Amino acid sequence: AMSASSPCDPEPGDLIEVFRPLYQHWALYLGDGYVINVVPEDEGPTSILGSAASVFSNRARVKIQLLKDVVGSNTYRVNNKYDNTCTPLPVHVIIQRAQSFVNKEVSYNVLDSNCEHFVTMLRYGEAVSNQATRAIGAIGFVTVAAGAFSLLGLLHSRSRDRHY
Repeated sequence: AMSASSPCDPEPGDLIEVFRPLYQHWALYLGDGYVINVVPEDEGPTSILGSAASVFSNRARVKIQLLKDVVGSNTYRVNNKYDNTCTPLPVHVIIQRAQSFVNKEVSYNVLDSNCEHFVTMLRYGEAVSNQATRAIGAIGFVTVAAGAFSLLGLLHSRSRDRHY
């Protein structure tokens, strides 16, 4: 079902903020109705909480999906919220970078390398997120030792010198 509040049509390279019941999900618009986003991989059958629970999964895969399928019954908006502090890369570069990640497995930690880091890394060349405490350049390709439920993740110092 299409969301009742469809905002203006996104442009390729735009960041899409999807309002899920318990959190915001982020995707990057590629064009022709498609987005790229990080999809947590459920461990086993989908629980009653569905994607809200899978936020705590620590494995995820980069996928291209239809925007309408990602949004589902939720609402979304275009939100290139860091454009005033970061310069977006040229659109063809954003799309090229995005395509190089398709189907790659990434480690995923809600506090640290989340779906917002991934799309901001594509758009700006660096990962930024207000949803987490700070950005890390490697967006979680460095394996995260602490589990998603552990607040130790906030205390561990992250390696900031690895760039992909």
